Amino acid sequence: TKIPFRLNQNQALLTFEDEEVAQRLTKMGKHTVNLDNKIANLRVTPFTLEMGIKFELHVTVSGKKINVSEVPELSIPEDWMRDKLELNFYKSEQGGGGEVESVNYDKQSRTAVITFLRPGAADGFVRCTNYPFFVNGRCYRLSVSPNADVHLEKFQLYCGISKKTILLKGIQETEDDEESIQDMIEIHFQKPSNSGGEVEKIKYVSKGVACVCFEE
Repeated sequence: TKIPFRLNQNQALLTFEDEEVAQRLTKMGKHTVNLDNKIANLRVTPFTLEMGIKFELHVTVSGKKINVSEVPELSIPEDWMRDKLELNFYKSEQGGGGEVESVNYDKQSRTAVITFLRPGAADGFVRCTNYPFFVNGRCYRLSVSPNADVHLEKFQLYCGISKKTILLKGIQETEDDEESIQDMIEIHFQKPSNSGGEVEKIKYVSKGVACVCFEE
């Protein structure tokens, strides 16, 4: 789960290894930081992340069905094409196949779903992406893929709050480059004498905006 956050100009995000450090700095609120011999009064504010999504993805691969695509466009009736597909997969030499229960063919999309009678008959086609298809003495190539049932469970939206990260506001622009200012901020908040602690990650934006992603 990745949750986005918009980091605006002259703001910084600091993620600490210890959750207690971030909570302590947030409660203090204001901090005086030396940025290249210039005193800056910065504010630490709690913040809520944008909307996140959580869900479980369940995929069940069928042992009896396969998906077929890139069926050639031929000037033959649809029921003939279904018969040709059934014969080709019934006589398969790819290590799978067998008696076919049904063929669901869609001429417009040039696709088909082949259902075998025997469970496990589809397993031999899992890695077969270039399957030979013989019609009227010519050999065409079909793309074969597993037929899978996909559904979502426990889908929910939520707003996340990072307990280990603080948002710094009020950073004034200086002549120093972005990386130098970022280093100075990190040095200040790593010192226990400033109520800080070990910094895991830091991101400072001096111009424009940045989209920062938090992982659960």
